[in-house]
Amino acid sequence: MRDVFIVGVGQTAVGEHWDQGLRELGAAAVRAALDDARFESADALYVGNMLGGCVNGQENVATIVADAAGLLPIEALKVEAACASGGAAVRAAALAVAAGACDVAVAAGVEKMTDGAPDGVTAGLATAADQDYEASHGMSFVALSALLMRRYMHETGAEREAFAPFVVVAHANASSNGKAMFREPISAEQFARSALVASPIGILDAAPVCDGAAAVVVCGQESLRPHHKPVRIAAASVATDTIALAARSDVLTLGAAALSAQKAFAAAGRVPKDMHLFEAHDAFTVITALSLEACGYAKRGEALRLAAEGCVAPGGCLPISTFGGLKARGHPVGASGTYQIVEAALQLRGEAGANQIKGARRALAQSVGGHGSVAVTHILEA
Repeated sequence: MRDVFIVGVGQTAVGEHWDQGLRELGAAAVRAALDDARFESADALYVGNMLGGCVNGQENVATIVADAAGLLPIEALKVEAACASGGAAVRAAALAVAAGACDVAVAAGVEKMTDGAPDGVTAGLATAADQDYEASHGMSFVALSALLMRRYMHETGAEREAFAPFVVVAHANASSNGKAMFREPISAEQFARSALVASPIGILDAAPVCDGAAAVVVCGQESLRPHHKPVRIAAASVATDTIALAARSDVLTLGAAALSAQKAFAAAGRVPKDMHLFEAHDAFTVITALSLEACGYAKRGEALRLAAEGCVAPGGCLPISTFGGLKARGHPVGASGTYQIVEAALQLRGEAGANQIKGARRALAQSVGGHGSVAVTHILEA
């Protein structure tokens, strides 16, 4: 297997793109990544997308994007793993290059959520839940997250306000990210006063509905050029768990996240403390806490202590959501995993601007589909 390097990154701003559809957003990110790499084309395109069929009425998304980006007739495939689709697309591209199936590949993620009515988007997101035992009984993604958060609070004795540092850090980081959807800082007091959506989940616990696209260009060492600032994909691992929460022996253990992280650390020859930053799947504050515990940064029930001590802020022992994360940069679901890789690569290239983590040489990025039913973990090294 060949070493694989990220040599180009591209992204659109995250927000409500009323004048652009899936093809325009996806093509913009793909062309930006190719321009960054100074490549005219690629051998293959892998596109992460979750909601194209049910919200936009559009499948065959990869071919639509390839056409709009001027890449036909190259190989183009859609990759779907719920909210981890973007991360899964990056892994697919990396594996294609590593195996020698192609020399240069593009991984993209794209989502156009604002095309759907709120009820339609809610129903679309619920397709990542178990249709027989969860969604058909009216369980939305927010409701399932509320169950997890309530259980976490019950077991740890934590109050809802203890989750505030995750949100405060995310919005502070997003305030200096020109691509972020929410650039206004949020205080702990604002978090505490925020309206409840599904108790104890408040509106500021949850990532927003939005549009966006991101892309990376990956290649083998033979395709590297003098102008490149290569970031090596040291590991790309996937694991799965039951979709239905009720089928798990312990709902507060993200087994897929833990296993995929363990596999990634082993493949890279690293341990958790070797990472200089963590792009976490902070779709809900409780998922942030559970992810930190799953990846080995806190013992069970202790992630909130890390947040309270400032560990997850810039300058802390493990900065997370360095450009605002899903919470404040925004969560265009099928693209979020690709945004994480773009942002981690910018950090390791020293091109994160005001969001730069000093001395960052290694990064962990994990995207989670469903409520931990699939997890994709990448380790990047400069």
